[in-house]
Amino acid sequence: MARSAPRHDRDAGGDAGLLAAKAAMREEVWSAMRAARVARFPGAAGRIPNFTGAEAAAERLRGMTDWQSAATVKSNPDSAQLPVRQRALEDGKTVFMAVPRLAADEPFFALDPAHLSEPPRKAASISGATRSARRVALAELSPVDLVVMGSVAAGTDGARLGKGGGFADLEYALASAAGLIGPDTVSVTTVHELQVREAGDIPVTGHDVLVDFIVTPERVIDCRPRHGPRPVPGIRWEDLTDEKIAAIPLLAGAAGTGRAHVGQERLGNRGTR
Repeated sequence: MARSAPRHDRDAGGDAGLLAAKAAMREEVWSAMRAARVARFPGAAGRIPNFTGAEAAAERLRGMTDWQSAATVKSNPDSAQLPVRQRALEDGKTVFMAVPRLAADEPFFALDPAHLSEPPRKAASISGATRSARRVALAELSPVDLVVMGSVAAGTDGARLGKGGGFADLEYALASAAGLIGPDTVSVTTVHELQVREAGDIPVTGHDVLVDFIVTPERVIDCRPRHGPRPVPGIRWEDLTDEKIAAIPLLAGAAGTGRAHVGQERLGNRGTR
């Protein structure tokens, strides 16, 4: 019997209707990718899908001016963006990659291209980063020039749909509060064309991070002209369940010492970029 796909939104908080709408769209995208056979092993459902053409999308991103001017890249750890992380290291960029589900006291890998024990492709994987990267706390990171995010779906208005855990938005909020991401920091996602949705199709909340560019194997979509208001940096504690807070050491510690100050006194306020 085939295993059912994991539900990453099982401990999500917020409006039930909006959560249901997001879950339905995820299923729609996963089904479309499965039907078109463009999702690589181990399949699309329950994941940020590793899609056919991920390398081509990474090469298209590589040609962008914002990529070329970036010295430091923050990326998600999913397989779909492995080609992006690999190219960042090949191009001499420092890569910060979150530990899956932020489930550690030092929840980030810091990959320095000048000090890798393995080739960039291996070092850019989760297992390779475990061997080649330093494990660091948020306060040890340096300001980020480019944010790379994984997506189940991405709208031409910059709306992004993850797999339901909310970790990408949390990472962004934490880094923003610590002064590592500023109002001019560019955010991008790489996806298959089947994952692209029209403006207004993806439901959003106040904490959802908007992307500036969607990069597919075929094109670059500039979402900035259709952006809605950017979320205010910071953690929206009201949207986090007790289960979610308890599962993330960084949040669990902050919850007991004053939630309003996470990302500042506790994480090291570095000011704005």
